[in-house]
Amino acid sequence: MIKDIINKLHSELPATVKLVAVSKFHPFEAIEEAYAAGQRCFAESRPQELAAKVKRLEEIRLERGEPDYMSDIEWHFIGHLQTNKLKMVLPHVALVQSVDSVRLLDAINAWGKANNKVINVLLECFISGEETKQGLSEEELIQIVSGVVRYDFIHIDGLMGMASFTDDEAEIREDFQRLLDMQQILHDWIGESGNVDADCSELSMGMSGDYPIAIEMGSTMVRIGSMIFGERN
Repeated sequence: MIKDIINKLHSELPATVKLVAVSKFHPFEAIEEAYAAGQRCFAESRPQELAAKVKRLEEIRLERGEPDYMSDIEWHFIGHLQTNKLKMVLPHVALVQSVDSVRLLDAINAWGKANNKVINVLLECFISGEETKQGLSEEELIQIVSGVVRYDFIHIDGLMGMASFTDDEAEIREDFQRLLDMQQILHDWIGESGNVDADCSELSMGMSGDYPIAIEMGSTMVRIGSMIFGERN
């Protein structure tokens, strides 16, 4: 089942769109099944669960005597990240998609400096009308990219956003359009003395229920979980 969905998505998605398999709340065996089908990028939303799965992979490598088993797996973090949990996440991930506050960005930069590591991030923007969702405002985004504070240990890869949880396609499109408008702010600062460079073109929007709309509107990453793995355990 997982294999069939992965194959279907890989065949349907444009070459310009990266499939991020959201494996949160699913066992490591499900990740192995998706990996065997050709999926390489997986996303987690809780620091403890990410750390446990990284540890489980290390255990499997020892058990099998294969230190290179799944060596090209790529972890992303997509959940709300508390500053006291950075050490559980940042050593392991290729990308933090959910930087939703200036305070978190400051903490990540400080961790990067202390550990001599540049952290790749997406800035999560608030684009829906749902108060339960988090993210940066347009004013905060301008503050970050303009270089008022320099982030020497962070590379801003682009933006991430979550549309409203609704079946109203018009509302979803309005939400995604807000993210596109905020992406223009990033592009306006390329070449200026800010915190963005030409390599900040990622746009992570679209999940199991709305990814076709997101792709149509220019998404470069789709975060798909329940469609691949079924409902959460």
